[in-house]
Amino acid sequence: MAKATNDSNHLSTEIRESFGKGAARKIRAAGKIPAVIYGHGTEPQHVTLPGHEVSLILRKSNQVLELDIQGKTQLALVKDVQKDPVRQIIEHIDLIVVRKGEKVTVDVTIHLEGEAAPGTLVNQDANTISLEAEATHIPESITVNIEGAEDGLQIFAKDLELPSGSSLITDGDVLIVAVSTAGEQDLGEDEGDDAEAPAEAPAE
Repeated sequence: MAKATNDSNHLSTEIRESFGKGAARKIRAAGKIPAVIYGHGTEPQHVTLPGHEVSLILRKSNQVLELDIQGKTQLALVKDVQKDPVRQIIEHIDLIVVRKGEKVTVDVTIHLEGEAAPGTLVNQDANTISLEAEATHIPESITVNIEGAEDGLQIFAKDLELPSGSSLITDGDVLIVAVSTAGEQDLGEDEGDDAEAPAEAPAE
């Protein structure tokens, strides 16, 4: 099961004509976020975005924004978000120009749902996969149901149910989830420890 992002998030922008750290601080002090939009051979556009609205939108990954730039609408995919490492305040955003129907490559989070059978351990080997998806229909996440899963279950990337219009970029043989018996794992670890233990020195 895959959750899709909203088709767009409409935001009004302002063209940014002042640059540098001082200018960026003033923009953030005014509750806005400096950003740059580039791609499709266009000249980079420096804009400011409304801080509160953007912060809410960016709670989810791979968001496509519908920007109003001086009366013209432009779709842009959030490519990179730079944050202050201490205060976690958004300092700058990189956006890539996209068009409806265009496909982009994105990393999508894998979410496990349900509980495996009693006495088993669930090991999630991969937390994300790479997909090619329509820019305006990027999955928010891919859900893997492990309810009642028994010992020995293995789910690979090629086994995932992808939304319509998306295709797998990650190698299909990449292991996503493996279910095993807790006792078997403990036994294996104990045997490994015994094998690596140094032999006792002979008595003199």
